[in-house]
Amino acid sequence: MTKRKYRILPLIALLIPIAAAMLSSCSSRKSYSQRLNEEDHAVNSFLANHRVINSIPEDSVFEFGENAPYYRLNEEGTLYMQVIDPGTKSDKAVYDDLIYFRFMRTNLTVLWKTGETESEGNDIDMSIMPTSFRFQNFTLTSYAYYGTGIQEPLKFLGIDCRVNLVVKSQVGITEELANVVPYLYNLRYFRAQT
Repeated sequence: MTKRKYRILPLIALLIPIAAAMLSSCSSRKSYSQRLNEEDHAVNSFLANHRVINSIPEDSVFEFGENAPYYRLNEEGTLYMQVIDPGTKSDKAVYDDLIYFRFMRTNLTVLWKTGETESEGNDIDMSIMPTSFRFQNFTLTSYAYYGTGIQEPLKFLGIDCRVNLVVKSQVGITEELANVVPYLYNLRYFRAQT
């Protein structure tokens, strides 16, 4: 063999495992419909451990507290809300109000698959600034970024409310839409301090 062949053999030996890994990862990728199905299973698994009411109360008077039910907020079933504290009924958000919020969120797919809950967000660490949006102002990037789901509770509750919100990917953070990951959010809303 020539020196050239001796140089190629180690290169081929390195490329074979890399190619095999790439082929196996391609075959293990899930289609979008498979990920949507997995999302449904994760959400249903979580909600199976809670009382669920499939409609909003006609008088918009929600049960609240740690043992309150989860209310389905839309026909598509992409949003479920448990009211922990309804807030001040007379202090409702109106179009373009600047609303601040703090949150912790848990990946429901990880919870479903592993039983482990690891939360992330800005509610525990007060050195992290609260996030904000302009209520129902569809022209701003903050509305698109955070998704439509996190604003829904303020259509029914006072601005100083606290809720747990199951958010499917379709109404969640825009950047995460393709990942098809449902989250359980614990949200607190408030106005800017003046």
